[in-house]
Amino acid sequence: MSNLSYINFIIAIVFVTITFYQLLYVAVKFFKKPKKYAALKLHKYAVAICARNEETVIAQLIDSIKHQDYPADLVDIFVVADNCTDKTAEIARQAGAYVYERFNKVQVGKGYALSYFFDQIKEEYGERFFDGYYIFDADNLLDEHYITEMNKVFSNGYVAVTSYRNTKNYGDSWVSACYGMWFLRESEFLNYSRNELGVSCAISGTGFLVSSELIEQNGGWNYHFLTEDLQFTADLITKGQKIGYCHEAIIYDEQPVSLSQSITQRSRWMKGSMQVMMRYGIPLVKETIKKGSLSCYDMLMGALPSVVLAIFSFALNIIMFIFGMITARGEMGIFFESIFTSLINSYFILALMGFAVVITEWKRIHCTAPKKILYSFMFPLFVLSFTPAIAIALLRNVEWKPITHNAAISIAEMKNTGKKAKKKPIY
Repeated sequence: MSNLSYINFIIAIVFVTITFYQLLYVAVKFFKKPKKYAALKLHKYAVAICARNEETVIAQLIDSIKHQDYPADLVDIFVVADNCTDKTAEIARQAGAYVYERFNKVQVGKGYALSYFFDQIKEEYGERFFDGYYIFDADNLLDEHYITEMNKVFSNGYVAVTSYRNTKNYGDSWVSACYGMWFLRESEFLNYSRNELGVSCAISGTGFLVSSELIEQNGGWNYHFLTEDLQFTADLITKGQKIGYCHEAIIYDEQPVSLSQSITQRSRWMKGSMQVMMRYGIPLVKETIKKGSLSCYDMLMGALPSVVLAIFSFALNIIMFIFGMITARGEMGIFFESIFTSLINSYFILALMGFAVVITEWKRIHCTAPKKILYSFMFPLFVLSFTPAIAIALLRNVEWKPITHNAAISIAEMKNTGKKAKKKPIY
């Protein structure tokens, strides 16, 4: 039983060793100013919004797109009302979007909805009518400068660009706040640094731009895994293409507020990560060795160790627990001591990570100051709760399921969250 402590220690050392390079990312975040991009051209864009029963929030997103400071005649808005049974299509039309209604109960998920969208665009407009396509979820909101800033990066030659992902309901619960920290870390402590170092960034679900040239080369949208964003990223990286990042383009989306809903969603993430590694793991390894590609290595480290090592450690500790209960109950104290020590060390490391995110992104987080501080202490629990999500992904047939969105607020209302009310002058 005493060997368990050594094994857990070795697993931790392996994980730190293979991801040690990310300390460079942290240094870049703190010491390197972002690149400055100038718009070389004002491109014509189509906005693609995939929506399933999103009548509560769809109008707010369309409104935030219509109030961009980018020329309105260069932006057309399309909504794919995917298997909707509510008024999503009707509300989207009233708000000024072009709407495609899709009904397919076999091919379910955002990836298939995007395939349908690009097929419709090709048939009605041709493959080069638009220069690029923005991909959003229905619960998103855009900062008014979003398209202007994204256009600057895109016009400098990237085939795809991702943006700064913020959270519009950060203060609703500790779960939504931790989601916010998770995506802010991905944006600023990973993608920001990757972009500055010339390493490919990663697409994260929503808030990204893809060129029409790339869609044409691919023959449409061919990404249908449970995590189509991760699949898209892996495919581009293995082909030697780089995804850019726009630090100034801010998108807000709604996050789950309950732990149960969160674990359900993250079990899909884990299953999707496994699908991606089964399909792209070997090509990524080959490109890493053959070309010394940091982008490929980074992709592997982002998707592989966190899943494989977590699965191995989780399975090992369960086996040792069962073995100890059967054959060595007198040594169970060593088992619990090992688990306790690992948890304490993990908590402090993850807490430091969460606090670093909150401190650096303090002004961009729309939430009261006490909640920003309080919820930072919960970030380690959020990360550790990936364990049951991994177990579900391993043991169950995980399928794509829609998440209900209820945060029907405007961009102005969201930005005022957490601000102190101004005192009226006394005359």
